[in-house]
Amino acid sequence: MSMWKMRNAGNINFFKVSCNRIKILIVLLIETKLMTQETFKNTVFILKDEMYRFAKRFVMSSDEAEDVVQDLMIKFWQKKEELEKFGNLKSYALKSVRNECLNRLKHHDVKLGFADLQLHRSELYSMDINNMKDYIIGFINQLPEKQKMVIHLKDVEEYEVSEISEMLDMEENAVRVNLMRARQKVKEQISQLMSYEQRSISE
Repeated sequence: MSMWKMRNAGNINFFKVSCNRIKILIVLLIETKLMTQETFKNTVFILKDEMYRFAKRFVMSSDEAEDVVQDLMIKFWQKKEELEKFGNLKSYALKSVRNECLNRLKHHDVKLGFADLQLHRSELYSMDINNMKDYIIGFINQLPEKQKMVIHLKDVEEYEVSEISEMLDMEENAVRVNLMRARQKVKEQISQLMSYEQRSISE
């Protein structure tokens, strides 16, 4: 075989090997991207409903709550590589919702909304249920921030104290204390309101 043919054959073989390596690299990149998307879907995107409910505790508008979740999902996707370092993605996601909502409340005129407390109808007497709902929202709105979040996570989302402790970066005992104080304050406000209504009816 002539020197030219040998050199040319070597170039062709090198070209084939290079093409094969490129093909393999492309396949690996595609598979990695698909895995990343699948992992994101199964670990982060599935939290969207829970994030939405939590956002509703801060912002009254459903559209505003949806915007919060959508914006966060975009941010999460853009830094998806960093999410792997968080041991508890649910905790991180809810913290992000809290921070995003509070940030919006600081810069925009957004009405606050928080979880309704369930009351037996016999305790409502002659009060209009819609008015009572407004009163309860107002009572919870007056609570300190930590107490608001603890009530929501425990009484609405039904998280365990240990989980709430991790989400809010609080000691478990602090979670219990805040929950007890929040419930007591709201209960006292409701009792005062009911007493006032009773006196009004009897007069």
